[in-house]
Amino acid sequence: MSVRRLLAAAAAALLGGLVLAAPAAAHVLAPPPDVGAYALTAGRLWSIVAALLGLAGVVVGGLALARSAGRIGAGNGRRGAVVALVAGLAGAVGGGLIVAAAEGGPGTGYGIVGGYVALVVGLLAMVIGGLALARSRRTGSPAGR
Repeated sequence: MSVRRLLAAAAAALLGGLVLAAPAAAHVLAPPPDVGAYALTAGRLWSIVAALLGLAGVVVGGLALARSAGRIGAGNGRRGAVVALVAGLAGAVGGGLIVAAAEGGPGTGYGIVGGYVALVVGLLAMVIGGLALARSRRTGSPAGR
């Protein structure tokens, strides 16, 4: 599967997941009416989890990109690139669901700010993972075929 097809499938899955799962997620992420500014609600918790997944994808993708460039260790970084793509997709889908299900703005307890952060960081992890995967294929090593 080419990187373009993989990224197109990831984008289609992200958009499809947002359309189908947003109404169901709205009931789960609803905070209590008297939420405080520092209270950990379900929406805020899930946005933190999604952002951490995206951040893990960025770190693993960066290591895979450095490995495929020959800067760190041996190998081509193909496995790390795939892990970065999957973690980035999970973070982006989680952040997108939180943003789609939020009924209020920042400070309402729905986790919309963390959802936007998770969405951006997840997409960044997918881009870095895609670059690492493309670079690992271009190196021509037997392990990358």
